[in-house]
Parts: sequence; C-alpha cells; structure tokens
Amino acid sequence: MDKSIITAAAEGDKQAFRTIFNYFVPRLRPIALRYARTEFEAEDILQEAFVKVYRNLKTYKFEGSFEGWIKRIVINTALNHYDKYKKDYQLDNIEIYEEEELGSEEAKDIDEVESSELLSILQKLPNGYRLVMNLYVLEEYSHKEIGQALGISEGSARSQYSKARKHIKKLLAGLRNNNKANLINKDSTI
Repeated sequence: MDKSIITAAAEGDKQAFRTIFNYFVPRLRPIALRYARTEFEAEDILQEAFVKVYRNLKTYKFEGSFEGWIKRIVINTALNHYDKYKKDYQLDNIEIYEEEELGSEEAKDIDEVESSELLSILQKLPNGYRLVMNLYVLEEYSHKEIGQALGISEGSARSQYSKARKHIKKLLAGLRNNNKANLINKDSTI
C-alpha cells in the first residue's frame, strides 16, 4: 500500500480510506472467517476491525508492514469478540493431553486438502478448538501466549490444541471416506 494513501487516510481523506478498505477486506476476510462461527460474525469482526483501523491510523508509524498492522487489528478484534461471547466458546480446562506429532499419513492428508475445504473444516470445529487452532497453527502463538490472550492456563491451551487436532483427524477421515464414496459412485455410473 502506497505511503501517501495511508497518510491521506490518516489525515481524514475518506476516499483514501475507502481505497485501503477495498484493498484489504478481501485479503483479511479469510482471517475473520477462520475465527468466526458464521459469515455474518466474520463481517461483524471485519467491520469492527476497520473502525479501529480508521480511528488508529494516525498511530501507525510506518514501522513494519501496514498489512501486518491491520492483520493484527483483525486478530485482536476477533479475540475481543471471543471475550464478549466467552460463554459460547466452551474452552475446556479439565483434561490436559500431551501433544503428539502428526504422522506422515495425517500430514499428507492435510496437505492434500484444498484451502476452501480446510476453511470449511476449521469452521466445523467447536468454537474453542477453532480459536486455539487458529492462534497456534496459523498465527504461530505459543501455548503460553494463547493462554494469556484467552484467559486460560497454558495447559488448557495445549489441551484445546490436542483436542482440536483429534477432531480435525475425524473430520478429515470423514472427508476421505466421502471422497472415496463419490469416486465409487462415479465409476459405477460410467
């Protein structure tokens, strides 16, 4: 993004801000969708995030990437959204599982999943699992940082991650079985 557009938007130029908005919304919508339970909720997160961007543009110091700055605002807005609706996310604090590495077959399964299917799988995760999975895998937060961000213990963050991975394995197994069934059905109709 051109520095002059950012500067103009920070000085109140609405057209410059509209340029920023139109450029970044399509790039950041997938991030909001990863954290949201629905498309409507993702749109709310994006809307709220861009209000924050607008209000805080004057504080951007042109250190680091502008996209990274906005992305951080979207993630923090999603986390604030979590705080508002915490009771709906049901983060467990009971069992703590040891992390296990993905086996080569499981890693291959994940690598073969289309990005649109992966987003669909993430959205099928229970809310707490999806939140922790996003923060750990996609945003590269540590379990300690996740715990701090969500107000849970580091052990609970690890547990949520482990449970999320197990849930994803089940979803991938179901996806594989559906794909095999579809191939068999196609072959039998030929």
